[in-house]
Amino acid sequence: MVKSLWQAEQAAQLQQGVEELAYRSNLIGTDRSVCNWGGGNTSMKTIEKDFRGRDVEVMWVKGSGSDLGTMKVQHFTGLRMEDIRPLIERDEMPDEEMVAYLANCMVDSKHPRASIETLLHAFLPFKHVDHTHPDAIIGLCCADNGRQLAEEIYGNRFVWVPYIRPGFTLSKMIAEGVKNNPNAELVLMEKHGLVTWGETSEEAYAKTIAIINEAEAYINDRIEEEKVFGGQKYGALAAEERRNILAQVMPVIRGAVSDEKKMILSYDDAEDVLQFVNSHNAPELSQVGAACPDHLVHTKRTPLYIDWNPQAEDVNSLIEKVKAGVASFKEEYAAYFERNKHEGDKMFEAAPRVILIPGIGMVNTGKNLAMSHVSGALYHRAIAVMKGSTALGEFVSLNENESYNVEYWPLELYKLTLAPAEAEFSRKIAFITGGAGGIGSATARRFVSEGAHVVLADLNLEGAQKVAAEINEKYGEGRAIGVKMDVTSEEQVQAAFAEAALAYGGVDIIVNNAGLATSSPFDETSLKEWNLNMNVLGTGYFLVAREAFKQMKVQGVGGSMVFVGSKNSVYAGKNAAAYSSVKALETHLARCIAAEGGEYGIRVNSVLPDAVLQGSAIWGSNWRNERAAAYGIEPDQLEEHYRKRTTLLVNIYPSDIAESIAFFASSKAEKTTGCMITVDGGVPAAFTR
Repeated sequence: MVKSLWQAEQAAQLQQGVEELAYRSNLIGTDRSVCNWGGGNTSMKTIEKDFRGRDVEVMWVKGSGSDLGTMKVQHFTGLRMEDIRPLIERDEMPDEEMVAYLANCMVDSKHPRASIETLLHAFLPFKHVDHTHPDAIIGLCCADNGRQLAEEIYGNRFVWVPYIRPGFTLSKMIAEGVKNNPNAELVLMEKHGLVTWGETSEEAYAKTIAIINEAEAYINDRIEEEKVFGGQKYGALAAEERRNILAQVMPVIRGAVSDEKKMILSYDDAEDVLQFVNSHNAPELSQVGAACPDHLVHTKRTPLYIDWNPQAEDVNSLIEKVKAGVASFKEEYAAYFERNKHEGDKMFEAAPRVILIPGIGMVNTGKNLAMSHVSGALYHRAIAVMKGSTALGEFVSLNENESYNVEYWPLELYKLTLAPAEAEFSRKIAFITGGAGGIGSATARRFVSEGAHVVLADLNLEGAQKVAAEINEKYGEGRAIGVKMDVTSEEQVQAAFAEAALAYGGVDIIVNNAGLATSSPFDETSLKEWNLNMNVLGTGYFLVAREAFKQMKVQGVGGSMVFVGSKNSVYAGKNAAAYSSVKALETHLARCIAAEGGEYGIRVNSVLPDAVLQGSAIWGSNWRNERAAAYGIEPDQLEEHYRKRTTLLVNIYPSDIAESIAFFASSKAEKTTGCMITVDGGVPAAFTR
């Protein structure tokens, strides 16, 4: 049952007006079983002073593109009621005309554009109005016998409105229905949701919760868990086995769904998802259609269901079925678009947003991780709705043409224009070794600042997680993860790439950066020192690049590797034979991979820094003392020594290296591979030729 989240003490401290509306809205949006992400709307009517000091009635309503769970006072729009009320006398009003008219009713032109359902609130004679999409209510409104069952639940207290797309006509139908039923306490909108109201914000919220719980109690009394969705056909695989399979399959999915634009993936194996995907009825029920318009926009009309037997088929069979399934889905979506398109329509990406796999769970796609999670969250709601509808009767949805008209509805498409433009590394996943260090962390921040998601791999897990936490705090949850990885361990490298696949679906950019350095005269270089350099800087770079190459080939959408070499890659550093030799190995390995990777769209380039002391664990070790001794100076004189030996008389910082790495990984260098670029301030001895 839905719980009331209202806190009287907290509410009492709010300023009357829009602040209390924001509080109520946040409570409604916090529980996604009450209101979908981005969906629903709330309003209140107040008396305000206009610019001439006159008292005017103003309705405050959710602005377009906001989410009830997170919106603040500034996300509401104020409109003059004296301008809106006369509209109810009209017989019809096209969407475009309605939007233009409402823009002229705003008390402040800086407010966001009003919700599509503004008139729904304006035409009702109540101070506080809530429109929500509760699972239980939509379950009732998507049952073929929903109207009859509503009479059993609510008696004569409800108004039933047949499905019609939001706008003027729906708003007027609701207003007239309420006016004609003096007992009305709620409106049920077929295949859409709920409208409730009250004279105070608390009363309106309490009514919303009470109405939902009446429907939920009625549905729960009729649910027999062992018979839900026709009962269980398959058993879920063990959690670890699910993860192992997903780590292999998600890069395949990512490649299949990434056409002109790449997608970020997430997976979900919650109990309700597993109950649905493992059921007898899931193959047919999942294809009926979206539970309501708000779901459809983020999940498409239907998900892709993979007909795979987890108890009898292997992962190779699943991979082939995923490839075939995505290809078929895209063909069918293109045909759906052609059947229903209007002049000027441009097709969205044709790939599925929701992929259902028996025994495994659900994989979701989106332009970033947040939107992938939104698709998943809304399909959780769809599962709950179908569970309720099928307990009551038969689940029904919008027809194909109306589904298309909602998906490509200009007023819905407008919300997409509110999103910021995609940046250089949007939809890209960067895997950075040595991610906790100076160059690694600076590179991660550089990528994320232009839209990327990053995996920070480091022996120092605490340091990697700290950098990831700082990035997520600034740029949003899930933009970065930290993983523990020893580059010399084949098992740990493979496990880290599996984590990248599970977190985001794969990789696009690899920064081979983890390192160390030692210094000693050649005749004093021990085999242990030699092997240490070779293992970390040679074998480590090889293992990381090899696993990246494999994953990029599976995805089939190309990729970019950037090796962080050194000035010593081309210059024989004094007292650094082991380090210099393996740094030369790195850059030649990069060229070898570039030669093989071209046919797969995999580019490999190298950045050669020198003396990046800031934030470096290497320079915090004995390497600083060793290099100072090699030059016959004190350790604290080293930074100035390096500056003076450059032709530009500059020091080199992590951000300088990050900038060059970003260049190689960007579209600006999309035709460059097998290349080296020095970032050393100009050390003549290390000039490439």
